[in-house]
Order: sequence, then C-alpha cells, then structure tokens
Amino acid sequence: MEQKREVWSGRTVFILAAIGSAVGLGNIWRFPYVAYEGGGGAFIVPYLIALLTAGLTLLFVDYAIGHRFRGSPPLAFRRLSRPTEAIGWWQVGICFVIAVYYAVIIAWALRYTFFSISESWGDDPAGFFASDFLQQDSEATFAFDYVPAVVWPLALVWLATIVILALGVQKGIGGSAIVFIPVLVVLFAVFVVRALFLDGAAEGLDAFFTPNWSALTDSGVWIAAYGQIFFSLSVGFGIMITYASYLKRRTNLTGSGLVVGFSNSSFEILAGIGVFAVLGYMAQASGVAVGEVVESGIGLAFIAFPTIISTMPGGPVLGVLFFVSLMLAGFTSLISIVQVCVAAVQEKAGIGRVPAVLIVGVLSAATSLVLFPTSTGLNTLDVVDNFANNIGIVTVALVTLVVITWGLRRLPELEAHLNAVSSFKVGMVWRFLAGVLTPAVLIWMLADQVVERVREGYGGLPDSLVVGFGWAVQIAIVVLALAVSFLPWPRGTALTPPPDLAPDALAAPTEGATR
Repeated sequence: MEQKREVWSGRTVFILAAIGSAVGLGNIWRFPYVAYEGGGGAFIVPYLIALLTAGLTLLFVDYAIGHRFRGSPPLAFRRLSRPTEAIGWWQVGICFVIAVYYAVIIAWALRYTFFSISESWGDDPAGFFASDFLQQDSEATFAFDYVPAVVWPLALVWLATIVILALGVQKGIGGSAIVFIPVLVVLFAVFVVRALFLDGAAEGLDAFFTPNWSALTDSGVWIAAYGQIFFSLSVGFGIMITYASYLKRRTNLTGSGLVVGFSNSSFEILAGIGVFAVLGYMAQASGVAVGEVVESGIGLAFIAFPTIISTMPGGPVLGVLFFVSLMLAGFTSLISIVQVCVAAVQEKAGIGRVPAVLIVGVLSAATSLVLFPTSTGLNTLDVVDNFANNIGIVTVALVTLVVITWGLRRLPELEAHLNAVSSFKVGMVWRFLAGVLTPAVLIWMLADQVVERVREGYGGLPDSLVVGFGWAVQIAIVVLALAVSFLPWPRGTALTPPPDLAPDALAAPTEGATR
C-alpha cells in the first residue's frame, strides 16, 4: 500500500528550504566573477532578463510538475506519461553525481574555517591548498592515494546529511532550513559590512558595478547570464519538483517561486558586494588593478581569500565568517540534492524514509570517499563538476521542456494547475517562454559547451580523465535511467495522475495567496 506522503508544515518552511537549495556555492564564488567578466553593472541587464524569461519560467514548470503529480521526479514523470519516467531517473542520476563531489567542497570549507583562526596556510596559500592540504599529485591522472585531512571532514559532512534527511521532510530538511538560512544571511551580512570598511573596498565595488555596455553585444555574456540563472536556481534537475511535491494541496506556487527567485538573486548581488570589497582591498595592498586579482570558484575561496586574510587586521574573523557562510550555503544545497535521490528510491522500492536515506546516504558517501579525497581528487572533481553542470543539467532541462511542450503538449494543463492555486497568474507569455525561448537558449548553451569540449578538451587535463569522468559519466547516467525506468513499481503505488485540484482549488483561497 502506498505510504502517506510527507508535507511541509507551511509555505514559509518550503520557501526557506527552496532558498536554501538555490543559495549555494555558486552564489558566493561564481556570480561575482561572472558579473565582472560580463560587463560589471551592465551584466545586471542580461541577468534580470534571464531570471524573468527563463529562470522563473523553468522554476514554475518544476513546481507545477511536482505539485500536480505529487511525486519524486521518476514518479511525477511516470504519472505525467509512462515513457517519460526515464527523464525523472536522469535527473536523479545527475543529482547523485553532483552530491558526491559537492560534499567534498563543503568538507574543504569546514577545514578552512579552522585554518582561518591560525592562518595555517602561512605565506603560500596556493601551495598550502594544493600540496600541504590536498596533497595533489600533478603527474598522476588518477590514483587512490588517500588524504586523511580530507577524509574525516568529508565523513562528518555525510554523517550530518544522513542524520538531517533521516529526520524527515519537515523536522529534518525544514527544521534545518529554518535555522541555517537566517544564520547564513546574518553571518554573510556581517562579512559584507566588515568588507565594506576595508581600505580599497570602494575601488573593488567600482570595478564590480561600473557598466561596460559594449559587453551586451557579446553573445557569450548572454550565455553566461542564462547559465548563472539556471545553475543557481536549482532548476531543471529534480530538486524543485521534489520539494514542490511536499506542498499542501492549496499552496501559492507562483508567489512562492517569485520569492525564491528574487531572494536567490538578492543574495548573489550581496555576495558580489562582499567579494569585490575584499578584492579591492587585496588589489590596493598589492599595488595592482582589481582586474588582476579577480578569481572565481576554488581559486577565489581557497587561495585568494586566504591571501587576503593573511594581510589584513582581524583577518581570522573575516575568514571564519566567510568559510562558515560558504559551508552553510553548500550544506543546505547538498541536503536538497540528496533528497531527490532519497525520495526516488523510497517510492520506487516502496520502503520507509530511514531505509531509503541509509541506502542513498551510504552509497553516496562511499562513492564520495573513494573518488575525491585522493592525491588526484581535485582534477577529478573539476571534470565531474563541469560536465554535470554544463552538459548534464542543460541537456536534461532541454529534453524535459521539449517533451512536455512539443511531445506531450501538456503545458496548458500545467498552466491551469498553476493558475488554480496561485496569486500570480501565468498565460500565453509563460507558454511561449517555456516552449520556445527557454529551449532555444538551452540549445544555444549546450551547443556552445559541446563544441568547445570536443575541440579543446577541458582545462588542459588528460583526455582519459575528461572522457572517463566527463563524457562517460553523463552517458552512463542516461543508460542507467532508461534501465531503471523498466523496473516495476511496488504493488499499490498509484501510477495514474491524482485528481486535478484545479476546479476544487478555485473555490477556496490558496495558502499564502493573501500574505
């Protein structure tokens, strides 16, 4: 018999959990760099256009599928149309791959929180990170030489993830979001305020916000803007479908989506202010232009920031604020990513939450601990991350929209569902954005990435590493998704869509519609 589905206690908890998923590592270490490279203040134009035309559009699609069909991605797509179950498993596979390396970066941030107190990196943060901490072997393609300094914090991250997920949707995920998101916002706000009072902060902000309008004629800037929105909003690969499936039957979907979308973007801009204020200080202290010290990703977090911390008064305090914020942002996202896998296994196997959490958690932790805390883990992580985000997520999002819009022609049904329970109504414009504009942008992004990878490889890394952990992993996800979709569902699982609540919902106010 099908188990009773868990639900969020209210719309606020769902919004906080969704914000926790959306606000992740990319908001802090990716957006500032992308914005700077994309024209500074002028980048806000394509960024907002991308948010309004594609980010929120795809977010509403995910909400509608999850809430209408009441299931994890495989079950929701199976109820949408039997042949599309594989799309749901494709999304689950991508989440699994992202989870196993994403936890590693959180483990690094955990260690660097303590490194900041004593400035353990000394006079050479780059050498400390690669050689002393990660013990990377630049000559090896792939090895199993394990680094204990990474193994134990990674194990702690997975233990905390498993415990929170085992507590359930409301007590675990919702409860952690209620605590972690306000703490994250407060800590990062303190970090930004401290950064604004550094010498050189004004020069950093000037570099960040000064518009370069000519950049708007560069197609690469527009690709970067749409890419940032897709990656940071957690859309297109099952998270928001899963989270929306736990909402009560009458919940304001589009209103919630607007809050989540604009909250995510607000945090990104706040991150840009804080990061560039600190980079301005670093540039002034080094006697160079801000553009010469701009970094993104791992280089920004684990090399540039430690360098800054070592040169400024009160640096350890700023370091602790930064790395705790990075850790919390990553952890709330990791919880949402793993939950997609847990929900799918729970429903397909017909088992309880705790057994599903243990199966997924142990398998994810084992994979993570085997592949990444090694002397070649950094390059492996880099390849897996790039292909999962730029190839995997983009492709599955594109396939999802094309199938729903042009294959099944179900957008009108999803539109009716959204409008029946929401305060902000969607219509023909939304259908055009979901069915035409967003797929076109995704095709553009995917073609750009595939051509570049085929021609140039990735990051100068060995072809065996790029093929094995890049192309092969993405192909394997699709093959396994097709295979699992043929396995039977447990007896008693409702595989037909639940009754559409649209006519019923019109007769009563939606939760949060008037808030």
